[in-house]
Amino acid sequence: MTANVLDEYRTRRAKLDDIRNQGINPYPERFDRSSSLVKAKGAAMGKSVRVAGRIMTIRDMGKIVFCHIQDETGRLQLAFREDEVGKDRLKWFVKYIDPADFVGVRGKMFKTQRGEVSVMVKEFELLSKTLRPLPEKWHGLQDQESLYRQRYLDLVSNSETLNRFKFRSDLIKSLREFYWKEGFTEVETPVLTNTPSGALAKPFRTHHNALGTDIYLRIALETYLKECIVGGFEKVFEIGRCFRNEGIDPSHLQDFTMLEHYAAYWNFEDNMKFTEKMLTFVLKKLCKTLKVEIKNRDGESVMVDFKAPWPRASFHELIKRDCGIDINECATADELRKEIADKKIEIEDGESLGRGNLIDALYKKVSRPKIVHPTFVIHHPIDVSPLARRNDVRQDIVDRFQLVVNGWEIVNAYSELVDPIDQGERFASQAKERAAGDEEAHVKDDEFVRALEHGAPPISGWGMGIDRLVAILTKQDNLRDVVLFPLLRPEQ
Repeated sequence: MTANVLDEYRTRRAKLDDIRNQGINPYPERFDRSSSLVKAKGAAMGKSVRVAGRIMTIRDMGKIVFCHIQDETGRLQLAFREDEVGKDRLKWFVKYIDPADFVGVRGKMFKTQRGEVSVMVKEFELLSKTLRPLPEKWHGLQDQESLYRQRYLDLVSNSETLNRFKFRSDLIKSLREFYWKEGFTEVETPVLTNTPSGALAKPFRTHHNALGTDIYLRIALETYLKECIVGGFEKVFEIGRCFRNEGIDPSHLQDFTMLEHYAAYWNFEDNMKFTEKMLTFVLKKLCKTLKVEIKNRDGESVMVDFKAPWPRASFHELIKRDCGIDINECATADELRKEIADKKIEIEDGESLGRGNLIDALYKKVSRPKIVHPTFVIHHPIDVSPLARRNDVRQDIVDRFQLVVNGWEIVNAYSELVDPIDQGERFASQAKERAAGDEEAHVKDDEFVRALEHGAPPISGWGMGIDRLVAILTKQDNLRDVVLFPLLRPEQ
């Protein structure tokens, strides 16, 4: 603590001790409110109300004290007048109540001479004595790390932040409503797994003491959800946290929220139509329009139209257009590396990547950042899609799409590979790349192959990053701004 904050802390602690010595409980168990502050604001003048909230401001004018209190819905002014609450009670309020304390009051609605709707307080009660003051000039605080570490202060002081996380909650609620309307069943799958399966990603490893074995935090929801389809479910979805032990940047966090669904008898074309239908439903419900203003990668406001149908672009053609490299002419990772070097394109850790992940890294470098409006990227090479179904016409690509908006992958989906022989061979190929040093290559998953050997119908699966969609729709350029409590290094 700074010297000023420490002095304030000691002063408030002394007040707390004094209040207790008077036989007053500074932390009562409840308060019976008649309404929220916003609803009270709309009440008729003269109506009696019981409201509560955190004190944000105090103005002592002698025989009358004005305060603003705040709850989740907004702010409301209180007036404490000597002839209403009593001279001794007003003195007590002035002596012991500080900004950031919680109070409950009973009084009548009225308007001040300046026309501000307020409560003329008849009775008040201290509901919680706050020992630390709110930061001064919090709105001007530029230390982003402090906003993340003490999100509660950001929420108290910035209504935009509070509304952003309310929007996130409403978005998840509307997604669930859509799935239920479409006949899907919500299920839950394990967070702790023996095999980090379902995506090309580096997992977190931990140790299970009771079982005496190393295990992983899941990197995706995929394989267990597909096993649900093997078991007889036909439409399932899950919203859950996933964990990938990879680098941090504005569009990637190590723990993030995924939404995945799987539908029997669908293909990826069905899922493209379903995606358009889903986001149309969500945007109309939450934004009341399909034209949404977002912030592009340069920080400029751009109007994006989500009206379906959305354009489709070939993975191969995008890369060829944007850097001149024809990935179909590069049969090996070494050949592709040479082409990338000749074009003077820098790929992080490119020397250790297998062909599939190298292609993916190239796409993310030269093509994806240029896609602003909603676009389905299709025709992915089989190397980058170890769990996707091989195309019936072209054996070198898979039936897959990604929805890209504003340079971010929002949705990844495909027709699922349900052939256990093909799946086993692809896992073996990925295992070789992993052994050669590619940490993001897929781990071999014998348990999943065994499930497929018991028979699975045609399936299409789909995954969406909740954090990324919220960030785009709320004009945030960093995922930490849409996660309530992002992980940070411990303070020293």
